[in-house]
Amino acid sequence: MHPKEESNRSDLDDLIDALLKHFDEKDAAREEALRLSRIVIRLSSTAIRATHRRERREAESLLKDAREHLTTIKDLLVEHQDVRYSGFVDDAEQEFVEASVLYSLIFEGRMPTHEDLEVDPVSYLSGLGDLTGELRRNILELIRNGRPEDGEVLLEIMEEIYHMLMRFDYPDALMRGLRRKTDLTRSMIERTRGDITNALQIQSLERHLALLEDKLKGLYSKL
Repeated sequence: MHPKEESNRSDLDDLIDALLKHFDEKDAAREEALRLSRIVIRLSSTAIRATHRRERREAESLLKDAREHLTTIKDLLVEHQDVRYSGFVDDAEQEFVEASVLYSLIFEGRMPTHEDLEVDPVSYLSGLGDLTGELRRNILELIRNGRPEDGEVLLEIMEEIYHMLMRFDYPDALMRGLRRKTDLTRSMIERTRGDITNALQIQSLERHLALLEDKLKGLYSKL
């Protein structure tokens, strides 16, 4: 073999080795980040259930663990931003946002920002869209417990989130599915408003019937 051909083959082998090393590292980072993302989703989902049960300490601990895993994911993918934005990290961040904001609203009466949570802005907005489903669940529980008027406060938060999401009218390539979640939020608000209105009307009717019954009892007692 000609020396020049040997040199070219050696250069090609070096190039292949370098590329293989690059993709081996990328694949390993992806696999680990994917594993951790699943853990974040599981921890966040469990934190949501703990918040519904008003188990503050448990929810706080779960969210702390989830945040630490998200930090590890970001460190793993610093050199692999194509993997970072392939979708699964967004899913984990959105679930974490949903759980964290629900926790803050229920236990602290405030809404943390994307900077507070250290998440991507689009993931934050998408997580807020998902949060409206959990707020609706809280409202339905309040209605079942005979407290529909308390649900009006949460409905106002749902409406504020919707109006906030409406302002981000950018191409889907930038917002990664946010428009669809905004539309779902609107329909969820309409259903929830109807549920609260019906519950308040029933509650009012029950009060009037109870007053009428008391008056009738008073009338019959005088006969």
